[in-house]
Amino acid sequence: MTRWTLFFIVMIISLGAGLYYGWVINPVEYEETSLQTLRMDYKTDYTLMVAEVYKENQDITWAMNRLELLGFSSPTVCLENALAFASKAGYTLPDLYLLRDLKNALEESK
Repeated sequence: MTRWTLFFIVMIISLGAGLYYGWVINPVEYEETSLQTLRMDYKTDYTLMVAEVYKENQDITWAMNRLELLGFSSPTVCLENALAFASKAGYTLPDLYLLRDLKNALEESK
């Protein structure tokens, strides 16, 4: 048996053993989590996605409801934190403008 043949046989056996372990012996168990448990970078990305949807549908009530899921004291605080993180993390100007526009719309709707 050549060295390459033995190498590929060992690789196939290792791959099969790894898949069996991961799928049968110790599979991932998902637990219920909330958006409040996300790190700030993911919260900022979520806020940006809400801002992008708001730009398209202009539904401020929908946007406020989605931002409240992040667990901040108010949607405005959520946007302020997202803007601060986004500017430090180097988000693009169009993304910062989307966040700013949603923040301004929230303030105007009060």
